[in-house]
Amino acid sequence: MAIGERIHFFRLLRGMTQKYLGMALGFPEKSADVRLAQYETGSRTPKADLTAALAQVLDVSPHALSVPDIDSYVGLMHTLFTLEDNYGLKISETDGEVCLKVDVRKNKDAARLHEMLCSWQQAAAMLEAGEISKEDYDKWRYHYPEFDQTQKQVKVMSQRLSDMLTETIKIPNNSQE
Repeated sequence: MAIGERIHFFRLLRGMTQKYLGMALGFPEKSADVRLAQYETGSRTPKADLTAALAQVLDVSPHALSVPDIDSYVGLMHTLFTLEDNYGLKISETDGEVCLKVDVRKNKDAARLHEMLCSWQQAAAMLEAGEISKEDYDKWRYHYPEFDQTQKQVKVMSQRLSDMLTETIKIPNNSQE
């Protein structure tokens, strides 16, 4: 998610108008809303000092506004927090293990994320059960969504994935007809 979308999200969460936030940042009253609109739409990108000021006024970490760097632990955590805000991702515990779940009731995006994660879980289960090789699993992941057509029905394996797996696995048929 781009920084402008995060600014917009937190501004609305705090109940602020663009003019109010712009003025809190020190922009002139006449142009405060226009400046904020430019940042929120992405036509302008705030520099680090303005991002820090936005974070302070919005009472969030600058990491919560920035485009996350998933190569860092803090960036990864803020990516997960954004997924919670936008897609209903929830953290919980099951059998002593930390789990991530999706609240499909949050919105249509949450329901869509849930479908996609179910598709991923299905492919991972096939790997775990020995039904596909690690190579096939990686091919599925690295070409996603090319080999996944479970967009409408999560429980039904995509025909393309099935065909690919059948083609690559080539299990010999020992039965005689």
